[in-house]
Amino acid sequence: MNVSIIGTGYVGLSTAAGLASKGHRVICVDKDPSKINAVKAGKSHFYEEGIEEALAMALSKGLLEATMDTAYAVKNSDITFICVGTPSDDSGKINLDYIKDASAEVGIAMKGNQGHVVVVKSTVVPGTTETVILPILQKYSKNFGLCMNPEFLREGKALEDFLHPDRIVVGELDRKSGDALSKLYEGFGAPVIRTKLSAAEMIKYASNVFLASRISMINELGNICKKLGIDVYDVANAIGRDKRIGPHFLEAGAGFGGSCFPKDVSALQHRAEEIGCETGMMEQILKTNASQRRVLVELLKKKTSIKGKKIAVLGLAFKEDTDDIRESPAIDIIEMLKKEGASVYAYDPKAADNMKRIYPEVTYCSVADALKDAEACLILAKWKEFSSLTDRDFAAMKGRIIIEAKKVLDASKVKDFEGICW
Repeated sequence: MNVSIIGTGYVGLSTAAGLASKGHRVICVDKDPSKINAVKAGKSHFYEEGIEEALAMALSKGLLEATMDTAYAVKNSDITFICVGTPSDDSGKINLDYIKDASAEVGIAMKGNQGHVVVVKSTVVPGTTETVILPILQKYSKNFGLCMNPEFLREGKALEDFLHPDRIVVGELDRKSGDALSKLYEGFGAPVIRTKLSAAEMIKYASNVFLASRISMINELGNICKKLGIDVYDVANAIGRDKRIGPHFLEAGAGFGGSCFPKDVSALQHRAEEIGCETGMMEQILKTNASQRRVLVELLKKKTSIKGKKIAVLGLAFKEDTDDIRESPAIDIIEMLKKEGASVYAYDPKAADNMKRIYPEVTYCSVADALKDAEACLILAKWKEFSSLTDRDFAAMKGRIIIEAKKVLDASKVKDFEGICW
């Protein structure tokens, strides 16, 4: 099928690469010329495992184009995915400006395209597709289809998740629209769940709120375990073997970050308040998450004085396998360390340049340079390369404190240091 994709962020570009790898012809659209030029060269403007190889392959087969011309892309496709950002405003409420603008551009471009199907892939609160996006499209065009198709992609594994989904959710305005989108996903080998537009929107939020709640719960349990001298990872391993609970998202640490969980919990909370529903549990998820950064720094302060001391911070992205620092725990932790008078030396294999835009005064360097003469080391992301660090790597430190936000080191290889984690 011929597909156009509005927006070349994590979701849009992963969707483009994934669909092209399945043999569909894809046209990417973005307002940023540097991003369009990157796609044309088979490059990604962010780090994502395997995506550049997939883009290069699609280009070589003539299955991928990139343009700033929305009208051209829509007129030369059967289905248009809207994958633009829906950030939170200062109050935590969802900002729909980008998706409104994109919907208007698509609506204008659809004039004369009989039966064109628009698919909202951006995360929007329940009711948005039908009450906000549909009227905008109807203002300019008639006789089109409309679906809501939420994404469930992990940054760093987005392409893998797109190609091998647990399920595909198709929210449909009408049967014909859903049939067209379902046909696009033939051959993915995953169950297709067809439902209402608003239900599809809610499924996305419910999934993220539920996963965020697991992280905050295991962090609270981890704090209790720390006080009692118990390794919460032993506890998590045992409860995760209960089929009713499962093993995923049970790593205690510095809390969640990224572009989805913080924003989506907050947005759904605001939407719930608008319709008169109490959201005490969601409020607590965010409170617990915010407090975890402070817990880690306070733990460090109990072990050693940090004023005027060099502190090594390893891992700046909000998680491993990505360069995304949005809502990263490292942002808050570095700020706290600076306020305590510490001198921060930081390393991340992919995210250092992004963090440098926020904290240019931090020293960004190699692992070895960060550890040399450091009073303590904080490991905030579970990058694979950190798991191979040993006593020899930490020997250049002045102090002997290593705090892991998540258990990543092999304790048998770091015997001479006081390793602390949840």
